[in-house]
Amino acid sequence: MSFQVIVLNGGSSTGKSSIAACLQTILPTPWLTFGTDTLVDAMPPSLTDAESGIGFGADGEVTTGEVFKALDVAWSLGIAAMVRAGARVIVDEVFLGGAASQQRWRKALDGLPVLWVGVRCDPDVAAAREAARGDRTVGMAASQALLVHEGVSYDLEVDTSTTSALECARVIAARVAEADEPQGRRKTRQ
Repeated sequence: MSFQVIVLNGGSSTGKSSIAACLQTILPTPWLTFGTDTLVDAMPPSLTDAESGIGFGADGEVTTGEVFKALDVAWSLGIAAMVRAGARVIVDEVFLGGAASQQRWRKALDGLPVLWVGVRCDPDVAAAREAARGDRTVGMAASQALLVHEGVSYDLEVDTSTTSALECARVIAARVAEADEPQGRRKTRQ
């Protein structure tokens, strides 16, 4: 079963975008990358409030309103439509709702071969990266580091605390290559 979707779930500043970029370089077939930032960046400025859109608290808390939630569902269905049309897609996601967020994606991607990858990072390491970047709300990385994994099940997990994005991407690419191998070749290797 060849994977058509790789979902990378992790908190802010864990290295998901870097892993996705590395995957695009090392995977032998073309993969598109879309992240939750893609959706947020596409939204009009009027939706940058927690009441209807998305809000960022001073402590790093992220809150979402009903309009954002509806657009988020439409976005995930749109990603699934691209995959059904033949594209392979890497999704760089932050499951703020933990298991409920994964369930929403499972529903959108129903029937498609998906590799679910947990991207973990020590909260202190993620917070240090956040501070070094300077383009994130302080506290977001630490608050999301564990929250986004609550109740979520994965096929594979990587930890960027001490492992580079490229090394993590190689582990993920190996799993994709394994799934791409014909059944007979896989059995003879074991």
